Amino acid sequence: MTKRLDGKTALITGSTSNIGRSVARLFAAEGAHVIVSGRDAAKGEAVVAGIRAGGGRADFVRADLDGTPQASKALADAALAALGGRIDILVNNAGIFPAATTLTTDDETFDRVYAVNVKAPFFLTQAVVPAMAASGGGTIVNLGSWVARMGIPVGALYSSTKGALETLTRAWDSEFASMGIRVNAVSPGVIRTPDLAPEAEYPGEALMVGTPAGRAGHPDAIASAALYLASDEAEFVHGTVVDVDGGRIAVAVIAGS
Repeated sequence: MTKRLDGKTALITGSTSNIGRSVARLFAAEGAHVIVSGRDAAKGEAVVAGIRAGGGRADFVRADLDGTPQASKALADAALAALGGRIDILVNNAGIFPAATTLTTDDETFDRVYAVNVKAPFFLTQAVVPAMAASGGGTIVNLGSWVARMGIPVGALYSSTKGALETLTRAWDSEFASMGIRVNAVSPGVIRTPDLAPEAEYPGEALMVGTPAGRAGHPDAIASAALYLASDEAEFVHGTVVDVDGGRIAVAVIAGS
């Protein structure tokens, strides 16, 4: 059976753990040569080793995406070099979530979160698109969040950055379509960190009470959605945000259920 990403190359930011790691593993299993990227070299090399042990192709490129154009361009250049000059798929996954409310957020935190969550993917996309277009096109998958469209009493700053990225998804698809580049997003719901022990309490589970799924999701569910959007099966899907959230956004939650 033909793998869905045979012959493709992919750069996945923030792929040393959690959702990004699941995306890297799945894309490699489906035939892509993937670039695992993040700040922690030990974790990155471990992900690469696991992919290679399973017969996949992967390389690690360390990057600290601080929001500067220079950092994003350096990652793009290193990834292009490792992938033979072609990036078919870009997954903008890296992001940070500060434990702060509006009233406790200082100027430094505000700038840092927007730098990592908005400026970094913006300038990375800017750096990757010319090469992607020159090789005939490609796909970009952004990671949004359910909290971009449903208010919760914490995380206003983070929510606003994910709202920005979902807006960029639509704008970029319009801007880059003529270059043969599709842009879509996945909006994860509450996702349990898979490295937690099975018996460990996860506070996010409370946010899923009363939803159709009734529990937090696994990063592999997000990876599966990203795979679909990155594959040729989604060739007619443009500027869309796919909710993978156990029904948290779309279905009414009944109190006490």
